[in-house]
Amino acid sequence: MKTLLLSLLVATSVHANVDLAKSSFKWTGSKVTESHFGNVSLKSADLKVKEGKITDGNFVMDLNTLKVKDLSGSTADKLLGHLKSGDFLEVEKYPTATLKLTKVTDKTMTGKLTIKGKTETVTFPYTKKGNKLTGTMKFDRTKFGIIYNSGNFFKDLGDKLIKDEVTLDFNVKLKKS
Repeated sequence: MKTLLLSLLVATSVHANVDLAKSSFKWTGSKVTESHFGNVSLKSADLKVKEGKITDGNFVMDLNTLKVKDLSGSTADKLLGHLKSGDFLEVEKYPTATLKLTKVTDKTMTGKLTIKGKTETVTFPYTKKGNKLTGTMKFDRTKFGIIYNSGNFFKDLGDKLIKDEVTLDFNVKLKKS
């Protein structure tokens, strides 16, 4: 009987590993007068699929792979250095950010996002077509201790104000293991 139950569980529940090389993540941060964007890569990821539906999963972002794509040369290098500094992600101390999915419906995912050692619940829409997941996750950076030039913490910033909302557009490709 135990063998039959185990066989049923294995047959209906599989891990759909994420193709790290073919998945992409674009971040966007905005100031009053402009936005900047770039990409970041996954260090690891795993989704559990049961009866064709995603039930949970884990994503680990490698913050050392953070890139700025809308600028070039020393301007891009300066912004990247600032984003990796203690004013923002403090990458030397916190080299990864994680998302642990806790609830998945046909249209939304909910999970625990951890950045700089702080964890918050996020819910975001997604679309699944074949072996691709696409969507946009938005989160408030100040909830993770990233308050640099936030209008909620500093006054009279003028055009130096950086908006609190960060956007992460994702295109995740799955492969069966």
